[in-house]
Amino acid sequence: MNPKKIVIAGGPGTGKTTIINALKKHNFLCYDEISRQITLQAREDGIEQLFLTEPLLFSEKLLEGRTKQFVDATKELEPVVFLDRGLPDVIAYMDYIGDHYPEHFVKACEDHQYDAIFILAPWQDIFTSDSERYESFEEAIEIHKHLLDSYKRFGYQLIDVPFGSVKTRIEFILESLNLQ
Repeated sequence: MNPKKIVIAGGPGTGKTTIINALKKHNFLCYDEISRQITLQAREDGIEQLFLTEPLLFSEKLLEGRTKQFVDATKELEPVVFLDRGLPDVIAYMDYIGDHYPEHFVKACEDHQYDAIFILAPWQDIFTSDSERYESFEEAIEIHKHLLDSYKRFGYQLIDVPFGSVKTRIEFILESLNLQ
């Protein structure tokens, strides 16, 4: 079986993980964001913010992890797999910081195409920072612009998720996918 691979994308603090967790409660198969795991592992290795100190290394780890998630999702028996972020996010963040990346980053995005991308815009009312999320709300707005550019670069038609309660946002996503 080759399930539909659905990405929940957006900048920091837009509610992606909250939506993923709610979808899990509705018994949907969801893959978690991996950047926090990479950040926490780097901290255990003595690097406080790997993305800030070695952005290419951090991004390589993300690219590898998200590629694995894509391949694993392809093998699932469920009809739909939701992913907290996709491969084009890696390029968006590299573009955001103005850093260069190898051509295999682009190739990975071209070779691994998702079925739908739901994008969450920055939302001041729910935005918070924490020890793994160092960006300000203003930076989240800039990152959002790069996310839009990155996904459009690879031919995706983005589906804007409206602001609202978690329930309202989940209903919108499920209705858009005819999963209600």
